[in-house]
Amino acid sequence: MIHASTLVELLQVSRKRDRAVVYLEGENAERRVGNAELYERALAILYHLQKLGAKPGDKLILFLNNNEQFIDAFWAGVMGGITPVPVATGISDEHRHKLLRIVRKLGKPFLYTEAKAFERIRTFAQETGAGETFAALEQRTFLVDHLEDISKAGRSIEPKPDDPLFIQFSSGSTSEPKGVVLTHGNVLANARGSSEAAGFNENDVSLSWMPLTHDMGLVGFHLIMFANGVQQHIMPTELFVRRPLLWMQFAASKRTTITCSPNFGYRHFLKVLGDRSVEQWDLSSVRQIFNGAEPISIGLCEEFLTRMAPAKLKRTAMYPVYGLAEASLAVSFPKPGEEYRFRTFDRHQLNVDQPVVEVARGHRDAIDLICVGKPIPYCEMRLTDDAHREVAPGRVGHIEIRGANVTRGYFEDAAVNAELITTDGWLNTGDLGLNMDGEFYITGRAKDIIFVAGQNYYPHDLEAIAQRAQELELNKVAVAAVRTPDAENDEIAVFVLHRGSMEEFAPIALEVSHLVNEHAGLEVQHVVPVKRIPKTTSGKLQRHLLAEAFANGEFETDLQALRPLLKAKQQHGGTPASAIAQRLKTICDAIMPDRSIGTDDNLFDIGVSSLKLVEIHENIDREFPGQLDLTEIFDHPTIAQMAKYLEQKTAA
Repeated sequence: MIHASTLVELLQVSRKRDRAVVYLEGENAERRVGNAELYERALAILYHLQKLGAKPGDKLILFLNNNEQFIDAFWAGVMGGITPVPVATGISDEHRHKLLRIVRKLGKPFLYTEAKAFERIRTFAQETGAGETFAALEQRTFLVDHLEDISKAGRSIEPKPDDPLFIQFSSGSTSEPKGVVLTHGNVLANARGSSEAAGFNENDVSLSWMPLTHDMGLVGFHLIMFANGVQQHIMPTELFVRRPLLWMQFAASKRTTITCSPNFGYRHFLKVLGDRSVEQWDLSSVRQIFNGAEPISIGLCEEFLTRMAPAKLKRTAMYPVYGLAEASLAVSFPKPGEEYRFRTFDRHQLNVDQPVVEVARGHRDAIDLICVGKPIPYCEMRLTDDAHREVAPGRVGHIEIRGANVTRGYFEDAAVNAELITTDGWLNTGDLGLNMDGEFYITGRAKDIIFVAGQNYYPHDLEAIAQRAQELELNKVAVAAVRTPDAENDEIAVFVLHRGSMEEFAPIALEVSHLVNEHAGLEVQHVVPVKRIPKTTSGKLQRHLLAEAFANGEFETDLQALRPLLKAKQQHGGTPASAIAQRLKTICDAIMPDRSIGTDDNLFDIGVSSLKLVEIHENIDREFPGQLDLTEIFDHPTIAQMAKYLEQKTAA
């Protein structure tokens, strides 16, 4: 790893090295930005930010879809001591809600974005009564569209290792945002620890499709790779969503040694792969595929490795890890070069500070937990009971961490800091884990635990069972404990993403209840159709928000309709009124053959998934190049509305 005490020093040293970031924009479209060019562009953008009035200590919100623009602006802020604050743009109002909450939280931040996103923020702010917040922000906004002159360089600073590097807001959009403040020293300590544990070196070639607003994307596959002189390849997340097979195609053609994916990526890749042959890819160069960011499915690991075996992917490449934003990223890694391992326990015997019980895999109450290894260098990890006392090996405990890579606290949130960080520096991660023979296994989130008959149950375990129901996929179901006004104990509620009719939902609800009862021995009192599953920035389910909405009666109308299992089917109406409408209907019908879609039907009401939405947009873009943005489908969600909009655009 390159020796540096701050990221400014790291960039200054690295600009003399023959390394680059390669942006993969398509199957035959890529752009290479060398370290020297990155350095010069960062200083040029810094000039414009300083001209706008930004100075050391100010905050800079990065609200960008384009990876190249994001990285340029990130380094510009770093070079000027202006703290970058990455925020996901998304394609819905909830992302804009989050942005405005963060703006208020930061006080007087600067904003770096592109014109189209900025205008959508303006419209949204006016519609939601946040015009005053937007007006103040507009004075401190720089649009990347106006970046024409890059001939002048800004004034770089020399920060200290303890100075803030960037702020990662990890909360979702519906609650007060919680910002993890990370210093130069935090991130470089994590880079050193990760490099020593995983063996990164300048001969490595990395590939990532993770968003740069996610810590695995930004820290893991840009900053840590940069610190090791690794040849980087970054593809847009949207490109992976649309064409997931490019992930392994690029891995083969670029002779990638290191890549990554959470559960979602493996599931999506395998679904699109289907029965296709993989022998055209040579993945023998891949030595590590980092698997983290959400509970790790052993079934998916095995299915992926089995399917990729003909492509020469080694079984030792699957690399399950544990980390979180508060640790800069990495907490524990397994030993490189070994096959992943797991152990099987009785799901009814996973209570805090109680001995666990191992069982055979075929046992009725079996739950598999994967080994995530040992703490990386410069990071400590311990398991405690509810009173912060360490528990013995073989007992579940609260995971607490401390070390040079761990944040010193959350942005201007003294109450949260006092609650989660002990006086001697141990940070409560909110996760629960198990130490078996000196290695760690993650069991779940403490606040999400469901207590039934004196036993602990982990939502992700029950969700894995519920997902076996037809029509359900990963991340379309969440399990939480709820309590109705007349109930004496918590009840189990399964929240299922569904935008169709109650008649369509009834058989799904019955199957979910049956599966959980059959495989976990638990009664599900409520199966609730929901329009969205709330998640944090890093993609973790926010089950507690669903439980709160349930307690507030937000789902009662739908539940009343569901209880008698109403037989009335949703009536679809409308016929194409124009040639454009007919072409749009043909596209939608082909992508969703199981739906009867009328021209006046709202796509989101009938259950279009984000992946289907991207696929619909891709096909529309082929027919009408550049005429309809993905986000504009939210503004024109019916075939008739889209057709009218396209007719106006083509006429203009």
